[in-house]
Amino acid sequence: MNLVFMGTPEFACVGLKTLVESSHKVLAVVTMPDKPAGRGRKLMPSAVKKAALSFELPIMQPNNLRDNEFIEEISALNADLFVVIAFKVLPKKLYSIPKQGSINIHGSLLPKYRGAAPINHALLNGDTETGLTSFFLNRKVDGGAIIGQSALSIDINENFSSLYQRLAELSGPFLLETLDKITRNDFVSEKQNRKSVGGAPKISTEDCRINWESKVNAVHNHIRAFSEKPGAFCFLDSMKVKILATRMDGISEPPDLTPGELIARKKELIVGTGDSPLRIIKIQPEGKKAMDASAFINGYISSNRNELTADRKEVN
Repeated sequence: MNLVFMGTPEFACVGLKTLVESSHKVLAVVTMPDKPAGRGRKLMPSAVKKAALSFELPIMQPNNLRDNEFIEEISALNADLFVVIAFKVLPKKLYSIPKQGSINIHGSLLPKYRGAAPINHALLNGDTETGLTSFFLNRKVDGGAIIGQSALSIDINENFSSLYQRLAELSGPFLLETLDKITRNDFVSEKQNRKSVGGAPKISTEDCRINWESKVNAVHNHIRAFSEKPGAFCFLDSMKVKILATRMDGISEPPDLTPGELIARKKELIVGTGDSPLRIIKIQPEGKKAMDASAFINGYISSNRNELTADRKEVN
């Protein structure tokens, strides 16, 4: 099958690599224009562009997916199918070009978690299962007819980085299975149940702020939903800290702590929440590398009462 691949982040690179190594032919790769990054604001290519360059594939980087010149150029490729993984929303004039339509590989079991951040939201809600869905694009964002799904269990202590990587690795073989079904016409597309639709909007910096008043399960899920990046954060006096890993178990003789109250007991770092204490396993002080609880205790915890807060406190 002759394909055009569309994607931007690292998550999409597994799918692209899988296609290159398969019997299918990638005619071109469409990705976002290079963006300025770092202190020097140097233009940097997307992860997918880097991968496409390594495979010596033709690359398109339109500023506007509705641009007539781009539409004409991609139409001329005469692709059988467009494959989309972690890319922008495609207009109808674009996704309707291929003979067999356009498909998307999405990081949730649709119709749950339609949107840009399905992995984060699955962890935020404490889900024990997620997965991948392949579907045909239509006018509704992540709302097209389902071709297939593959489920994946979530461990209670798994974080975003780990789940992101596992789903990315699963996406390669899952994509090939989907293409095989389409090639053989061996599938029955299934409309999504409107009553089960869930949203997964893009994550903002404010979403990462920790509310220690929440119950321990919610705080733990909040922290792992944003770890390792961008990192759930709070403040120790005037210093911003990112909490990267916690555990709800293993606290012998749990101390009675108010929300945000932080104590060091031996080599353990324990913080209070809205109902019970939580162990901090990994933490990153502002401007420093991530460290374990023991290192943080030695460098930052005083013998006086310590408190983690949602907002920065000015210290005289």
